[in-house]
Amino acid sequence: VGAETEEVFDDAFWDQLSGVCNALDNVQARLYVDQRCVYYQKSLLDSGTLGPKGNVQVVVPRLTESYGSSRDPPEKSIPVCTLKNFPNQIEHTIQWARDLFEGLFRQSAEDVNAYLSQPDYLAVLERQPGVRKPTLESIASNLVQRPVSLEQCAVWARLKFEEFFHHQSAQLIFNFPLDMTTSSGMPFWSGPKRPPQPLQFSVDDPLHLGLIIAAANLRAFNYGLKGSRDPEFFKKAVGAAMVPEFVPKQGLRIQTDPKEGEKPAEPPLDDDDECDHIIKSLPSPSSLAGYRMLPVEFEKDDENNFHIDFIAAASNLRARNYKITEADHHRTKQIAGKIIPAIATTTSLVTGLVCLELLKLMTPGKPMEAFKNGFVNVALPFLSFSEPLAAPSRKIGTNGPEWTLWDRYEVDEGRELTLKEFIDFFKAKHKLEVTMVSSGVSILYSFFTNAKKLAERMPMTMSQLVTEVSKTEFKPNQRYITFEICCNDADDEDVEVPFVRYKFRGW
Repeated sequence: VGAETEEVFDDAFWDQLSGVCNALDNVQARLYVDQRCVYYQKSLLDSGTLGPKGNVQVVVPRLTESYGSSRDPPEKSIPVCTLKNFPNQIEHTIQWARDLFEGLFRQSAEDVNAYLSQPDYLAVLERQPGVRKPTLESIASNLVQRPVSLEQCAVWARLKFEEFFHHQSAQLIFNFPLDMTTSSGMPFWSGPKRPPQPLQFSVDDPLHLGLIIAAANLRAFNYGLKGSRDPEFFKKAVGAAMVPEFVPKQGLRIQTDPKEGEKPAEPPLDDDDECDHIIKSLPSPSSLAGYRMLPVEFEKDDENNFHIDFIAAASNLRARNYKITEADHHRTKQIAGKIIPAIATTTSLVTGLVCLELLKLMTPGKPMEAFKNGFVNVALPFLSFSEPLAAPSRKIGTNGPEWTLWDRYEVDEGRELTLKEFIDFFKAKHKLEVTMVSSGVSILYSFFTNAKKLAERMPMTMSQLVTEVSKTEFKPNQRYITFEICCNDADDEDVEVPFVRYKFRGW
């Protein structure tokens, strides 16, 4: 169920439901179903579990707020400087490896495709300070140095090993020597800050070779090349790599205070001359007409796609850099994929609470205080109930009626209305002067529209108007159109009003 399947789960499908019981695993899907339930005036029992924790929320039409009326606080994130330079837990290195995976195998390929397909891409990129140069460098490395064989992908992986697990650590020690002290006289490398140890590549180390195999295969996928799992092939391939010696960068600023990440930082200035030089080195999009890279979409459940293999190897190599206890493949998959094991006792308890609220919903006319939202944690153990919150109400003007998220203007005259009739309908029935009508992102009518365009649109039916202005077609089984309107009341004051559900066929 989602926006892309609304032709299947259409008006007729939702109208026949008595209510909805959710068992979804992500917030976006929950919000979508919640919006549908509000639109079609259906009750909703939303529930979920998170290890030993569980919750049940009951949503009753015209009584309670909806699921989307309130949001959980965002998850606490790991400070950027901890991830990039000073990890001290395996969770830090796994998140770093997960970000590296996205940057190397998804984002860089998408940047290349955007450069090749969007004529104004470079102009748009020029308006993004701090992003332009690294993006251009990434596009150049992926287009100018396109691999044509798996051997070249293996050499690329070997150079990345050196960059991420030797050079970065060596640069950090160059910037902050082991005997460095802070302004207060305390050793810099103390507390959670651990000095990294640059790794020396060894083809005989299974973890080193594992990273090469996974990275090379993922890069080969980006370019549509055939992969391999043969260790001997990769041992031979990396032997031909010309690995540059480490040369420390002078004047490189490295963030050390987590609080710095909370402040909006000044983006680093791009060197226009360098950027122009990189752009000149890029092949023109016309010379690669039709060529596209294949971005890698992370999938944790396929054991043969090298995704978790790469993240596990990169994470554990970084853990070795910082002397952090390494994690096995299974634990890495759990953390990287944000998998929290389901516990049967939590699930059964939450199911019971859902059934209690379902029985209440099946008995019409119950007051709001009869319903209960439930929160449990079987690990403590803890069980708590609270009454649902009432849907917040707003008033139309000073003397107008109150309305909530459950209200809308139903316009069903048994036939299509023209734009003029639609505006007159609100004037006559609701004493409201419509000043603007929109559908989605398209403005269909406004008081400042020029007279010629108004004269053309006033005799058009509302469905014709939507098709004409938004250039979209209606779904075969669609019977309603949603309009947002701006209005003035009898006192000529701008007032906030509910949306309009307009029936245009299916009588």
